[in-house]
Amino acid sequence: MAVPQRISFITLGARDLPRLRAFYAAWGWEELPGGEEDFAQYQAGGVRMALYPVELLGGEAAPGQAPPPPGGWNGITLAVNVGTAADVDAVHRAALAAGAVLISAPVRREWGGRSGYVADPEGNRWEIAWLPGLVLPPE
Repeated sequence: MAVPQRISFITLGARDLPRLRAFYAAWGWEELPGGEEDFAQYQAGGVRMALYPVELLGGEAAPGQAPPPPGGWNGITLAVNVGTAADVDAVHRAALAAGAVLISAPVRREWGGRSGYVADPEGNRWEIAWLPGLVLPPE
């Protein structure tokens, strides 16, 4: 049997889970029922995203290893794709208004689309992007 070609769940290790929870609420994301003090989850299209304390997540996924330093980039980006190039700018502004940190303003990319980057309060990088030809699932 091969590994299924899909991503089902993304879990972000949180240093300050209440702060991240408030940040994603300010983005307009609705938390799914069943959350606890140390766990929150959101339906993001066909993928579920969770927030979980970084030390507990590290105990499962990286036993004996230190987490990445606070505020530094961990080498991973997440993306929210939108329907038009103009939507990139509007959603990028909305993310900043919700408390995201500017990483790079939206620009036309060499691959033909448009995107810009923001970071959540713990440094997780989010690309706000439009990719020509990408068919987005219904919300």
